[in-house]
Formats: sequence, structure tokens, C-alpha cells
Amino acid sequence: MAGQDDAVPQPPDPQEPLERLMRDLRGRREGLSERESARRLVVFGLNELSRRGKRNWPRELGRQVVHPLALLLWVAAMLAFATGTAVLAVAIVAVVVMNALFAFFQERHAEHAVEAMSTYLPVQARVLREGAEVLVDATRLVPGDVMVVREGDRVSADARLVSGSVEMDNSMLTGESLPVFRSAEDNPYAKVPLLQARDVVFSGTGCIGGGATALVYATGMRTELGRIAALSQRVGKDISPLERQVTRVARLIAVVAVAMGATFIPVGMLLGGLAFGDTLNFAIGLLVANVPEGLLPTITLALAVGVRVLARRGALVKRISAVETLGSTSVICTDKTGTLTMNRMQVSNFWTADGGQHVRPGMPSAVLGSAAGRFAVASVACSNSRLEGPSGAKETGDPTELALLHLADFLGTTVDDLDSERLSQFHFDPVLRRMSTVDRTGSGTVLHSKGAPEEILALCTRIAVARTDRPLTEEDRRTIAAVVDHWAVQGLRVLAVADRPQVACTTPGPSREEAEKNLTFLGVAAMMDPPRPQVVEAVAQCHTAGIQLIVVTGDNGLTAAGIARLVGIGTNGLQVINGNDLDRMSEAELDRLLGAGEEIVFARSSPEAKLRIADALQDLGHVVAMTGDGVNDAPALRRADIGVAMGKSGTEVAREAATMVLTDDDFSSIVSAVEAGRRVYDNVRKFIVYIFAHATPEVIPFLIYAASGGQIPLPLTVMQILAIDLFTETLPALALGREAPEPGLMKRPPRPPRENVISTLMLVRAWVVLGGVSALLVTGVFLMTLIAGGWTFGADVGTGHLYLVWQQATTMTFLGIVACQLGTAMAARTHTVSLFRIGLTTNRLLLWGIAFELVFAAGIVFIAPLQAIFGTTVPEPWQLALLLPFPFLVWGSDELLKYTLRRRNDKKENAAKAVMSVDDRSRASGCGITDR
Repeated sequence: MAGQDDAVPQPPDPQEPLERLMRDLRGRREGLSERESARRLVVFGLNELSRRGKRNWPRELGRQVVHPLALLLWVAAMLAFATGTAVLAVAIVAVVVMNALFAFFQERHAEHAVEAMSTYLPVQARVLREGAEVLVDATRLVPGDVMVVREGDRVSADARLVSGSVEMDNSMLTGESLPVFRSAEDNPYAKVPLLQARDVVFSGTGCIGGGATALVYATGMRTELGRIAALSQRVGKDISPLERQVTRVARLIAVVAVAMGATFIPVGMLLGGLAFGDTLNFAIGLLVANVPEGLLPTITLALAVGVRVLARRGALVKRISAVETLGSTSVICTDKTGTLTMNRMQVSNFWTADGGQHVRPGMPSAVLGSAAGRFAVASVACSNSRLEGPSGAKETGDPTELALLHLADFLGTTVDDLDSERLSQFHFDPVLRRMSTVDRTGSGTVLHSKGAPEEILALCTRIAVARTDRPLTEEDRRTIAAVVDHWAVQGLRVLAVADRPQVACTTPGPSREEAEKNLTFLGVAAMMDPPRPQVVEAVAQCHTAGIQLIVVTGDNGLTAAGIARLVGIGTNGLQVINGNDLDRMSEAELDRLLGAGEEIVFARSSPEAKLRIADALQDLGHVVAMTGDGVNDAPALRRADIGVAMGKSGTEVAREAATMVLTDDDFSSIVSAVEAGRRVYDNVRKFIVYIFAHATPEVIPFLIYAASGGQIPLPLTVMQILAIDLFTETLPALALGREAPEPGLMKRPPRPPRENVISTLMLVRAWVVLGGVSALLVTGVFLMTLIAGGWTFGADVGTGHLYLVWQQATTMTFLGIVACQLGTAMAARTHTVSLFRIGLTTNRLLLWGIAFELVFAAGIVFIAPLQAIFGTTVPEPWQLALLLPFPFLVWGSDELLKYTLRRRNDKKENAAKAVMSVDDRSRASGCGITDR
């Protein structure tokens, strides 16, 4: 908020008595004067949400060109320019620029959470100025102003109602769709959380009915909306595990490349007797050969493909690096309503004094008893929701009321059947936990009421039974309480319904306290928000994948735990922690609770609790996915490694703060995203193996050249290396990024966030097995071509016939590496599983990539302009025939390694099973059981 600092007075307690609040704010019921408002504006600043800092696009683009790999290529370009190889220098610079631009545009994403919040604030507001209603700029509101709030208005600041009553849509703050009633009447009840206060309205919320005046007590960043905006800005975003790993790998490659260059240049000069210019050419070749130029764009493209795959599955990922983070998720903190469940309440049981009933289609109404008929009438009358169309196909209103309307329809009563007129309504009160309506019917004036069973039962003196009423006895109360407890333990939501015939009808009408007494208890209905059908399978997948599930909900603990168990969460033990208990926990106690690894339900939880839970889990080393839908969920969504917002029921602020948006609000989409993230990470490792494998056949010939002191000519030019790294290997590498998941992907435990993306086994496969075999084959074909052309050791290949022979030999080296790439690409498709198990032709994109690779290589070899650029020539047919077995030899060597690894793993598993079996027999023997 502009002009605001720590010297600005903090807002007073908005729940203190109104007259005291008015005195603390130095306000008056008729409003401030214009001059007093202007003076306060200097002190408090503008009523607006401020954003700390903007994204610096030039700086972000600049970071893309100073990446360790990019710096290494800059060095290579400068060396190439210094030695007069301008074409090579330009080519290397083009590679750096292309990588930087590609990564920049793929990663470009601005987070607009605060701007999204600002859209909730109106442009103008109505206030009282010394008793006169005037329209002012909403940013000029100050504490002490008296606002006028009417139907259709959006509130401009946090305020305490002075007069009147309004129905408010608080969904943008709480995520709950049901309107809430707010009244200026004195609140005689216990102090409640501020968002539930019955006489307070909040900045950004909307008035959908009624009218009131309200005393402003907080503006700008000191409102509830501003507090959430500030939290959202303070919560930072860490880089993803893969981003950290790629940076680490890039530094490793840079160190290795520089070390090799620094080591082998003196070897070439001192031992080999090479000239300084030749050593510089050698250094450039070594640098270019060691740097996998295609690594960064390939990783970026693989992640972008993952984003598109998830979008088709109903999960929109807003930052591409988050796809990989999803794969290492170890804890999912999920909402209950709408995520695990359908957000569609259904009555499963109802009870009247005529006898409890399980609702099922086709039940004859005669079985239900007359009390059920009054229950149905009261359910329809005491409702602001509607069913329209055949069989109530079109629904409007609160899910709980709609469930009761469907029950009433089942019992034979609809809105059209009622012969009544609503006279007044006592809105649902979160403290009283009930609502009532006063209706004129043919038989007189009747009050209908529904709410929490314990609240309704406390107001009842009679009970409906058969075709009459009788006094409500203590035995009746115990019976009803037992029914309610039985259903609540099952995770069902229970509502009671009552009426009071012949209620007095006066003007302006009876007070709530007078009207809601001496009620007749009609019955209770048990309803549930049924789980989404695919959630049970998704939860089971999480368990096999080693992912801990935590339910964080504002709902009742028993209800949330019942739903959790129903979908398979906590089958081996489930703890239920209420919000008050969580608030009393120390950080150490919370760490112990979360560190135990058990599945937990946090009930009646606040947005601050979500943020605290996410912090604690991350401190314990977990990668956390957190769901949310309200504005007040934004800080937790930003704090979590993966913030997941609801696309259907969520607010725009939640969607902006989140990393991923579920278009279907379905928990199973999160699990699909985790699977996709694991698949992407697996595939990144596959094409890293593929790309790294070609470093060996590119580097080894340079080392032979240096070690021989130039007596053996260079088998590959730097331009040919660039052709391999940027063109022939890129499409197959991208195709590996689309590889289907290997069998057992979701049966592995989550990957530790600090695990290296490149393992020792990967390096062995890439550099020793795939690369070593390729280097052996390529070096052999190079020397064979030279010798067949008449070359002898130490002969000069710079001129004459031997120059053409050397060009032919380098061409064969280039084609040999391309041929080995084909085998490497097929081998890299799996980590340990045999390629025969997944099928040779299941990755069609890889087959197209191989086809492109062959066509491009043929173009470089057979098209004259490209021959001039890359220094190639057309080989003899017998030479081309030598290349045919290369792919099979490379692939076969890797299959042999995988077979060896599988055999070793099988032996370890069998040994572990044998140990477990011995332990089991020992325990059985200790219990007096003998195994014969």
C-alpha cells in the first residue's frame, strides 16, 4: 500500500463492542468529513494491494546465456575466432543463442497472484460524508469511513456493520459457495474466528442481498485480502530438483572439459610435438566434443511435452520444470470436498420416530410413515435451492439443500406441491448452526427449521410420530443422539429437521429467539458426498508408489476420517487432528507427528495451518503437493513444491498462486501428474544416457590424435561434431522424451530430491558400454579407411590424394557415430528392462527420429554444398556395408549388461525373501509352532 510503513497504526479489534470500535477509530455514524478523510489518507495511504518488485525479463534472458554449458561454448567460440575459424565461431554462438531463446520462451511465466486479487476490489465505493451519501474512488477509503453496502456491490475494505443486514458471497476468501448472512445486531454469542463473525464484511467479497452501513477498520494491505497478498509475496519459489541437478551436471561437464583440455594440450605440445595452433584446434574440438549442446533444449522440450500430456489429462502445469518436481512428490496434502469427493451430497439414510429408513430407489411411500411426509415438506420449505426440469436435472443452490430436495422428491414432495408463502427467513448462522423460515400455509403459519442435530434437538419439546405429535422424552433424546453418533462415525453428515405449527405472525414478526422454540422434531437425514469413483484406485497407486497422503480440510473430523477410510487413506492407521489441537502443537511436536509417516486428517484447518504443515514437511525433506481453492489458500499453494488449484471450484487467486490447475478438480489427476512426472524424469535420464554415450567416440579419437603427436590425423572435424550433437542426435533424444513408462514405474518409492540425475550406473552404460563399444567400432572403421586408401603412420594428409582419403575416413567416422547412435537410441529406451519386453516399434516417434537422422546424415554426405561446409565426401559401397552391424553390436552390448543386472537383482531379492522366511519360521518356533 503506497505510503504505508510500520508507523501506521494497526487496526483495532473488529469484534470489540461497536461503540468502543467507533471510539478507537475516531469515527461517527454519519461518516467523516472530506478534510478528515484527506488527512487520514496521508497517514494510512491508498486502499490498494501493492506488489513488491516485477520480473526483470532482460536479466532472466541474460541468465540463460551464462549457464555453465553456455559459458563453455562461449570459450570455444572465442578460441575458434582467435584461430581464424570464423564459420565455426559463428556456429557455436548460434547454438548458445538458440538454446537461450528456446529456454527463455519455454520458461516464461509471470505470476499474477496479487494482480488477480486486485481485480476483486471495486473502482468506486459509496460512503457517508457528514450524513450525505457520496461516491468516491475506492482507493481513497480510510479507517473510520462509513461505507454503504447494497445488493450487487463488492466491498472495498474490511468493515464492521453499523446498521442493516446483508447476504454475502465470501467464496473468494473461504472457497465455500454457500452465501452467509451478516447482520449489525449485537452478537451475544462467544467470540468466533474473524471470518465467521456475523457482523463483519471483508474487502473483495460481494453483497448478493440486503443493505447495510459499515464502519471501515482496515484498508489496503491490512485487510484480510491484503494479509493474504502479503503472505503470497513473502513465500518464495525454489528451483526444482531437476533444475538443481542440471546446473550441477553442467558444472561437472564444464570442469571435465576444461580439465581435459588443460591436460592434453601440453601432452600434444610436449610429447606429440604439435604446434600451438594445432593445440588450440585440439582444445576447441575437445570442448565441443565434451559439451552436449542438445542437452538443455532436449530437457526443456521433454518437460514441455510433459506439460501437454498433463493438459490432456486435466492438469494444467504453469511452470514446465514443475513436471519433474511432480515425479519426486513424496507427500500429497489434499482437500476432501470436491477433490476426493464429488462435491454432490446424497442422502443415504433418514430417521423418523416412525422408524429409520435406508433410502433406495423404488421404496413405496406407504412404508415411510406420515412423519416422513412432514419431513419432506419442511425440507422443501426451509431451502433456498431449487430443482428444475425432469427428475430435478437442473440444480441451483447449496449441495446440502439439494440433497434434501432430492430426498423430498423421492418422498413425493416438490416445490410445486407446496401451498405456502414465505413470510420471513432466519438465515443460516455458523454459530447457531441452523436456519429457519416462517411460511404461510393453508392451515396457518408454520416455522420450518433445519440444522445440526444437537442444536435443533435442544429447541424441541415434541416429536412427530404416526399421525400426531407427542412430548419429546429423555429416552427419545438418547435414541436420536445414538442414531446421530452412529452415522457420524461412518463419515456421514447429519442434519435434523423440525417445525412449529401456528407460530405467531406479527409485524415486524417474532424475533429469532421467540420463533425458534417449542419445536416439533421431525427426523434426521444422513448424507454423504460420495467419493469420486477413480479416487480409490488413485489412492492405492499412491500407496504402492510410497507417497504419504494427508487430508487437510475445514470439515468435521469424523466426517473427513470416514471419507478418508472409504477411499483407502489410513487403512493401516489414521490420526485425526483438529485445528485447535494443531494450533497448540509446538513445531517439534508437529515434526514428530509428520515424521512418523502415518496418514493424517487435519480437520477444521485454517489456511495458516496449511502453510505451517507445508513448511514442516519440507523441513523434513519431503517434496509436497498441496491442494487449495480459496484466496486464503494462496500462501500455502505458493509455499508447497507443487501448489494444486481447483479449476472448477477454485478462485482465480488460487489458480494464479498454484503451479498446477486441475480442470476437473479430481484427485486422480494429481496421481496421473505424479506418474507423468516420474515418466519425464525417467525419460530425461534415458536421453542423458543417449547423449553422453556419444562423447566417448567423439573424444577418444582426439585423444589418439594428441597422444600420437599428430601422427594419426584427426578422425572428426569440429563441424561434424556439431552436426552430430545438434542435428542427428536431437530428434531421437526428443523421441526418448516421449517414451512410455517402464513397467513398475509407480511401484518405486519417491526419488530423493537430492539424488543425482546422473548415477554411476548411467555413466558406466554411457561412457564405458555404449560409448566404449561405439569408440572401438568408429576408430576401427576410421583407421581401416585410411589404410585402405594408402595411408601409413605419420603420413601427411593435408594435401594430395591422402587428403581425399582423410576426408573419406572422417566421413566414415561421422557415419559410424550415426550408425552407433541408432543402437544407442534403442538401448536407451529402458533402464533395466529388456527392449523385447516393451516392443521394438512401440515408440513411433523414435522411428521417425531415426529416419530423419539417416536422411540428414545422407544429405551431409551426398549434397555438394553441405559437403563443403562439413568436409565430407561420398564413401565406397563396401565401406557403407561395414556400418550395417554397428547398431546391433552397440545395442547387444547394452542388452548383455541389463541381463547381468537383472540376474544380480533377482539374486538379491531371493536372498532377502529367504532371510524373511527364516525370520518367520524363527518367530513361529518361538511361539511353539514347528515346521515339519
